[in-house]
Amino acid sequence: MKRTAYSSEHEHYRESVRNFVHRAIMPFAESHAEQRIIPREVWLEAGKQGILGLEIPERYDGGGAEDYRFNAVAMEELAGANMALAASFGIHFDIVAPYIVDLASEEQRMRWLPQMASGEAVAAIAMTEPGAGSDLANLSTHAVQDGSDWILNGSKTFITNGYTADIVVVAARTDPTRKAKGISLFIVESSLPGFQRGRKLDKVGQPEADTAELFFEDVRLPGDSILGSPGSGFIAMMQRLPQERIGGAVTNLAHAKQILLETIEYVKDRRAFGQAVGSFQYNKFLLAELVTKIEVAQAFTDAAVTEHAEHGLNAIDAAKAKWWSAQVQNEVLDHCVQLHGGYGFMREYRVARAWMDARVTKIWAGSNEIMKEIIGRDLGL
Repeated sequence: MKRTAYSSEHEHYRESVRNFVHRAIMPFAESHAEQRIIPREVWLEAGKQGILGLEIPERYDGGGAEDYRFNAVAMEELAGANMALAASFGIHFDIVAPYIVDLASEEQRMRWLPQMASGEAVAAIAMTEPGAGSDLANLSTHAVQDGSDWILNGSKTFITNGYTADIVVVAARTDPTRKAKGISLFIVESSLPGFQRGRKLDKVGQPEADTAELFFEDVRLPGDSILGSPGSGFIAMMQRLPQERIGGAVTNLAHAKQILLETIEYVKDRRAFGQAVGSFQYNKFLLAELVTKIEVAQAFTDAAVTEHAEHGLNAIDAAKAKWWSAQVQNEVLDHCVQLHGGYGFMREYRVARAWMDARVTKIWAGSNEIMKEIIGRDLGL
């Protein structure tokens, strides 16, 4: 089915991102996976390409796109090549940048946004804690005021870009007497005394996305490090979660779609019992189902992207897109592995790595169970 969410301008930008991916990413994919990191030179190249500054106004050296569909195009192309790349870059330009654009002081914007747009400064966001994943209201990381400064203590885990980030947006409790209303957000520089990185976490998939534990021990933060007003952090996170979740839906489907296309080509060539594997009726019917599921999920996600570009997407529809796309992605990729037979279980095959990379999408950005809870509550249940 013809997609109608994107104009010729978006498609022109798509070609630009695709060329970047084929030039700067694909030839080095094995090396990045082995090193378990996206090298800084790749970030700098992405900055030159205009990928990292989409959410950043022109006065801070960004692209100032002011149209979420450009974000979606970039993430589709990144995810089709490498899910970890889409995750790392997406955290930086699609998630962290809006927090700083909307909530930081002018001095902080001037200091960090140009460097984020160029790739000189890598950004992360630290919400998740060892004892608080989807339950953001129960954070234990805390900050107390000391004159005009804040003193930050606590820890975070599963932080994408955490091992290399130059700045981290950290959620911390600033009022222990209040739950959600006692949470604030801070810009924390990784060079500050007391900021410590833990181990680079050994994940099942997405090895290129450096994921780390972070520790804060009496980190002194200047007063203008706080984003927004004290106690406004939980609301700020809730307001921005729909963008994170629709971004997840975009990457989930682009990732699954690309591997499915590669699998279709594989089963045309792979032979068993004297005929192409794809010509067996069961496999033919299965692939027809998978293609249809991708296209139906894509239609809903495209509608959500368009609505978000028009500032109308609500949290319920974002939750629907997030959980359903993750479900479809994992189902499709599991079948793709099966269709490759024993080769599908070999790391040297993209389908195996894609299968491992995808599993986390049913967990992060709010687990699929939490997404269903949000939808269920909207039904009055």
